[in-house]
Amino acid sequence: MKVREIEGLFDCNLHEIGKMADSMNDRVMFVVNRHINYTDVCVSKCPLCAFNNREGYLLAVDEVVERAREAYREGAAEVHIVGGHNPDVGIEYFEEIFRRIKQEMPDVVIKALTATEVYYYAKKERVSVREFLSRLKDAGLQAMPGGGAEILVDSVRKVICPNKCTSEEWLKVMRIAHELGIRSNATMLFGHVETIRHRAIHLYRLRKLQERTGGFISFIPLVFHPENTELKKKGIVQDKTDVADILKTIAVSRVVLDNFRSVRAYWVMLGEKLTEVAVRYGANDIDGTLMEEKITHAAGAETPTHLTVEKLVEIGKAAGKRVAQRDTFCNIVKWYT
Repeated sequence: MKVREIEGLFDCNLHEIGKMADSMNDRVMFVVNRHINYTDVCVSKCPLCAFNNREGYLLAVDEVVERAREAYREGAAEVHIVGGHNPDVGIEYFEEIFRRIKQEMPDVVIKALTATEVYYYAKKERVSVREFLSRLKDAGLQAMPGGGAEILVDSVRKVICPNKCTSEEWLKVMRIAHELGIRSNATMLFGHVETIRHRAIHLYRLRKLQERTGGFISFIPLVFHPENTELKKKGIVQDKTDVADILKTIAVSRVVLDNFRSVRAYWVMLGEKLTEVAVRYGANDIDGTLMEEKITHAAGAETPTHLTVEKLVEIGKAAGKRVAQRDTFCNIVKWYT
């Protein structure tokens, strides 16, 4: 599939592309997980971000482990650990956290650090990305979230995240992770300054890397929330994109990324009602319980920070789908009939 063909899908009637995408899914999945944001300090200070330095904190290793422990007691199968580009953090910090979690909770999957964090910390520590990831894998890292991709077009990145790694560097980090056996997700932040062509290029680049490595698990289209960001303060972006654009983007993503096991409707950004609709437009994953979420809420999200398993099952069934609890890698662990 070429870029222009992907662009053409965005010209399709919303309900037609939605029906096409929906026909590819017979289920909706979720995971019992917890998000842990270890720091909000970030030297990159991206215009798209409202999370940076709101409190200026860095969690101690003991605090991160305790939050993982709390999640484990509540049945979490995964901890999702991300933060910022904090100059006071080194590789030993992550190694200690991962080792302690795996020693105490060996069956919990550690999914941690976006590709931009990996690139930043490897450069700061003056080691290669491969060495950095190899050390963290040895400490217990099993998967990576998909954040930091934003839009994989450098002309766009210069506006929305000029101090983050380039699109090629993001893709390279993911390629190396996959080669090391570390699976990952991928995201796309949309609804700001990008065009439909930029979205098409982004999806094309992800599809091509997946054809090469097979290391991606899930794709998460993220709706840009402008509140409290520099992009809004400067008048570059005023409002969130509309519902039709959100649903079409999810549907097109499902059609294009048919080599990904799931396309998510991230309920934190969509809200419960729109998440239910999105499941009928190609999404076959509604993420997880989360238990804690700070980044999107810093940018104005008014959704809850936690949903129960019962609520996630209710959303999936309301969409008319078979509902299953999954693990990090989209293996089914329980069906809800």
